[in-house]
Amino acid sequence: MQFYSDIEQNIKLLEDLFKDCGDIVSRKITINDAPKTAIYIVYFDSMADRFVVEISIANRLQNMDFSNIPKESIFQKVKEDVLATPEVQEEPDVDSFLAFVMSGDIGIIIDGANAALVVMARGFPNRGVGSSEIEATVQGPRDAFTEIVRFNTVLIRRRVRDTNLRVKNMRVGRRSQTDIAMMYIEDIARPEIVDEVNKLIENIDIDALLDTGMLEQFIEDDWLSPFPQTMVTERPDKAAAALMEGRVAIVVDNSPFVLIIPSVFNSFFSSPEDYYQRFGIMSFTRALRFFATFLAVALPGFYVAMVLFHPEMLPPMLAFKIAGSQAMIPFPTVIEILIMELAFELLREAGLRMPNPIGGAIGIVGGLIVGQAAIQAGLVSPMVVIVMALTGITSFAIPSYQLMNGYRLVKYFIIAAAATLGLFGFWAAILFIVIHLASLKSFGIPYLYPFAAGGLNKYADNKDTIFRLPAMFMRNRPIYANPKQSCKMGGSKLFNKTRGTRINSDS
Repeated sequence: MQFYSDIEQNIKLLEDLFKDCGDIVSRKITINDAPKTAIYIVYFDSMADRFVVEISIANRLQNMDFSNIPKESIFQKVKEDVLATPEVQEEPDVDSFLAFVMSGDIGIIIDGANAALVVMARGFPNRGVGSSEIEATVQGPRDAFTEIVRFNTVLIRRRVRDTNLRVKNMRVGRRSQTDIAMMYIEDIARPEIVDEVNKLIENIDIDALLDTGMLEQFIEDDWLSPFPQTMVTERPDKAAAALMEGRVAIVVDNSPFVLIIPSVFNSFFSSPEDYYQRFGIMSFTRALRFFATFLAVALPGFYVAMVLFHPEMLPPMLAFKIAGSQAMIPFPTVIEILIMELAFELLREAGLRMPNPIGGAIGIVGGLIVGQAAIQAGLVSPMVVIVMALTGITSFAIPSYQLMNGYRLVKYFIIAAAATLGLFGFWAAILFIVIHLASLKSFGIPYLYPFAAGGLNKYADNKDTIFRLPAMFMRNRPIYANPKQSCKMGGSKLFNKTRGTRINSDS
């Protein structure tokens, strides 16, 4: 829909659209030197910068001399000379104009013009840039994304000062009109991935998009899988590093999390801190994460299979201990495991919903109290409590909360298979999960890469998997990047221990 040339018709149109909206602010100004010309200013209270409205717009309009300017030229005069703000946009479409105004910008309608002006002056309240809470590290930057889309793009651009960094702005949501910024480095990112992400976002048709998590569900390849195929992060340094690898970052307004595409199984085990500290200790730490992940998923099911079907495989002393502790328990082992698993899940949820100062205490103290009370009441055996405690501890060693949520569901599938078929069912469930992971793809990249299909990038990405090689050996970008920009590092200077000098190496 286009604007009318008569300002009164435009004013009536806006007043009808914003009927009973108490937070809308509007003002009609009549130009002194041109009595027949009126200007209408509209914005939402506390969303637009009031200083810009009063000083840069209203005050300058009233003090500007329009006596020698024809009425049909006033619109261009206001746009080019009157408005003292750098971001002014001409908008002939009413719907687009309304989207800007409802986003916190200032709208200006001038009599006799078939278009309106939009002044970018958003000034709504925000909580500012805080510190990372979910992805905390010992060494590294402390800043985290906030709920303002432009703040988040700035935090990334501070780290990637490259003219090839592209920021494509879009809107999703028929009613919410949520701002989305798709960021990528043009010469590094694969064009086919950028085009696919752009197409998927443009095809989303929904009333409101309120968070990054909603967008993730619309664009991932296999929505039935419990495993995430896109990565969510609250750290600008992690998003910047992903862009340098050729990946795409999607910033959603009103969400403090940024979506990184594509993401494979191995990428969920890496932390930004892995590259800020020495490779030896971080390789050891990353290997612990993989081991902890396997225990978090497999330990309850393995315990059920061994106790119910294969006690003869246990050491005699351990088998006697387990049998003695279960002598007075009224439930079978699998019911014990499920009781404690559900109890810990409830404690986890309670800790998340409680205020931060006491949420952690609820999880720790609650677990101790519930476990001890269950043992004294004879509902579960001490060995089951130990197994559940180990499972809970190892689950928190997984860096990605998304991946941990997937394993929380898969764990019950393994328990059910082990309780039904013993070790055969346990290993069959593990094999089924591995086959499922091998069948997944994240925007064309095999999910188990580089553990599988590593030859696609000449096995270069195997240098950064369970163990990380020193930084000077990781000269190539991962498979996500455009093959023409695969090299990210020039000749390095390696220390020659034999001669005690430094030598140049270009190989």
